[in-house]
Amino acid sequence: MTRRELDAAGITGPDLRDAYTRCRRLNARHGRTYFLATRLLPVERRSAVHALYGFARWADDIVDDLDRQCTPDERDLALKRLEGDLAHALRTGGGTEPVVRAVADTAGRYGIDVTLFADFLASMRADLTVTDYPTYADLRAYMHGSAAVIGLQMLPVLGTVVPREEAAPHAAALGVAFQLTNFLRDVGEDLDRGRIYLPADLLAAHGVDRALLEWSRRGGRPDPRIRAALVAAEALTRDVYRTAEPGIAMLDPRVRPCIRAAYTLYGGILDEIARQDYTVLHRRAVVPRRRRAATAAAGVARVAGARWRARRQVPASAPVPARPERLGEPDGLEGREAGRG
Repeated sequence: MTRRELDAAGITGPDLRDAYTRCRRLNARHGRTYFLATRLLPVERRSAVHALYGFARWADDIVDDLDRQCTPDERDLALKRLEGDLAHALRTGGGTEPVVRAVADTAGRYGIDVTLFADFLASMRADLTVTDYPTYADLRAYMHGSAAVIGLQMLPVLGTVVPREEAAPHAAALGVAFQLTNFLRDVGEDLDRGRIYLPADLLAAHGVDRALLEWSRRGGRPDPRIRAALVAAEALTRDVYRTAEPGIAMLDPRVRPCIRAAYTLYGGILDEIARQDYTVLHRRAVVPRRRRAATAAAGVARVAGARWRARRQVPASAPVPARPERLGEPDGLEGREAGRG
């Protein structure tokens, strides 16, 4: 299906097609929840979304270095090289790394504000040295670059039926909601890397600190104070989802099924965390396959409805890339990809 996506987006050069394909593979391997939702997008817009998320994943992998093969100084150097490569690519259209060439091409096609990439990389660099956040305000400053800007980068690709600045706060909030969900789901794994993303003041309000979290993680023992703090973190996250939700109706009707599916799937992670009684320090919460499949099927139905309505009326304003594209139609989910864990 990659060839159809690239053809529909008007991406013709062999090197550039290969770059976008690599981004798509990164998303399929690492971001399974959002990759599934992305299959609901109009086919001509998927490659751009893969480029944005592929670049974010590439930078995140540099910072996390899950194989622990690089020192902090080496990761900092790799991040600086990526930053320089991106700056060069945004100026010239070149770039050493394939993911950089793809994201620079997407930025040019859709007129994405390049300062958003600088903000993103600044937050990635913070992960090299910052291990916790004293307050929620401190965490929000970090998440502006690590999550909110992703939503803002997406807006020109998705298109809106209102002025973009009206939809922007909701798009930023959705990025933050998704990341807060990840922080809750991954709290144990992040602790293994020496990081705590839940704000210290929220934890302290329930008598929780790093030592207690580490004790629980090492021994596999629950603690009512930790559970209470996680319940509070879930409530905070759901508040952000409520802020984000009105923005879905502000998007081009053809992309709403994708974003609605992502909204539902990520919210499902919170549901699963609660169902498992907030034992995220000891096991990872995953939305059951049956629920993912049901969400995907509902999304396919919404796509079909959006296509039918588009044929009967003048379509909503959609993003217009700087280069001509050959438009395609969204297709259904392939069973193999819909069943990924």
